[in-house]
Amino acid sequence: MESEIASEKDGTKEAAVVAKYKRGAKTSLKGIVNKKVKRQLVEKEVLFEEAAVTASKVEQWLLPSEGGYLEAEGLEDTRHFSQESIVKEVDVTSAQKAFDLSLPDLGPYVQDYNRSGRYLVLAGRKGHLAIMDWKQARLIMELQVRETVRDVKYLHNELFFAVAQKKYVYIYDKKGVEIHCLRDHISPLKLEFLPHHFLLASVDKGGVLRYQDTSTGHMVAQHRTHLGRSGVMCMNPYNSVMGLGHSNGSVTMWSPNMSTPLATILCQRGPVTAVAFEQAGLQMVTGGMDGKVKVWDVRKLVPLHTYFAPTTPKSLDISQKGLLAVASGSKIEIWRDALTSKQVKPYMTHRLAKAAQAQDLSFCPYEDVLAVGHSMGLSSLLVPGSGEPNFDTYVANPFETVKQRREAEVHSLLDKLPSELIVLDPTQVGAVQRSGKENVLAKSSLRREANIANAVAAGKPVAVKHKTKGRDKPSKRHRKKFTNVITATRAKIAEQSAAKAKASQVKPVSEDNDSIPRALARFKRKG
Repeated sequence: MESEIASEKDGTKEAAVVAKYKRGAKTSLKGIVNKKVKRQLVEKEVLFEEAAVTASKVEQWLLPSEGGYLEAEGLEDTRHFSQESIVKEVDVTSAQKAFDLSLPDLGPYVQDYNRSGRYLVLAGRKGHLAIMDWKQARLIMELQVRETVRDVKYLHNELFFAVAQKKYVYIYDKKGVEIHCLRDHISPLKLEFLPHHFLLASVDKGGVLRYQDTSTGHMVAQHRTHLGRSGVMCMNPYNSVMGLGHSNGSVTMWSPNMSTPLATILCQRGPVTAVAFEQAGLQMVTGGMDGKVKVWDVRKLVPLHTYFAPTTPKSLDISQKGLLAVASGSKIEIWRDALTSKQVKPYMTHRLAKAAQAQDLSFCPYEDVLAVGHSMGLSSLLVPGSGEPNFDTYVANPFETVKQRREAEVHSLLDKLPSELIVLDPTQVGAVQRSGKENVLAKSSLRREANIANAVAAGKPVAVKHKTKGRDKPSKRHRKKFTNVITATRAKIAEQSAAKAKASQVKPVSEDNDSIPRALARFKRKG
């Protein structure tokens, strides 16, 4: 019996793991006449199911490492643990990952890790560029461009990186040699790179969002936001949609396929200063001049939680395990499980030395490290539980050789996705497109159900617009005005009638029919 219960639990756990890797609901084959299309959809669903099962088996057998967190004992609190005390307790290899670079003359600094997390590129506002293998504390390249630098971003691997300088965007190689000058990107403020599409995105002082293909050099799209200067931009890793923060408190989501935003959300009561997306693309975090940090549900575009920062949040970042880092002034706050539920206190806090002002935050992939670029240089902090403990060598290999890097670059170019596939809901790609009439009927049915639900919940009359041409009769107007009341009353009446019907099903025990003559049985009262 115990073995059966254990096997049942294992089966339930395995089904839950498989469900985590599924790509939404299956495509409905109802109404598809073309046999070829139906066969292709069936084959696609079979491949999706096999991929989910394979991924669950990989997670079960090939991902043995588990992440850990700080744990306090008694009256201790993890937010009071200093970096010095954490460094004393960890091993020597992990202790070397916490360091401070004092660069007070050329800051403030921004930084970026490559996809594997092995290399780090720094950029000072006054033109200082540097690349380092930070795990071995080895400086690879150092360069002074003698021009204002606003942002830096790695491209598809560690060999190339893009720099947003005063007038244009420049691309340099690992040795510091200038490869390209992208003169179409004028006065850039922020950069983002889409690795699956090989697109470099930038936003400038005039609020123009540009996409350029780094594999062919073709300018894919140029969109005018018409919302003024915007220096806040972040990519959603789930669907590659770009989120821009604006001075009117709104966040717009953009795709290179449309000249208008896919969605617009009014997030803050002041200018938006920082935007961040989680890895799964379900939540978005925004910070504004009003000192609030809000967590949003990207699927419903509704707020979930609100936190208050000590001062205006300058930068936000979310780790691979869902930890939220907030930089406001010289204080760094790290929140655990802040996206899924409302938290009372932060997981960790850190105060920068010499009252340095934080400029940029970056969690290192596959490491429990947070890089903070500030006005006095750069600081690397240990954040237990922030990085993914298991990495896939086909996605990002921190120990790859030159040959493996070449093979990965070729494969990434062969698997390059077209920019037309960037949409809010990527699960719709490859599905069957419904006709216009079906879309109208589906929308109208959803609208009708929502209205009925609201009417039942409210149970009170609503204002009705007056119609013309004989459709505004008093009887119709009165009936529509009290539709909600009638609907709510109808639901109550239905419940009462159902209760009466259930009670009437209990019948009294009848007398024996043999005592009544057969000829008079039809005159018997039916109870």
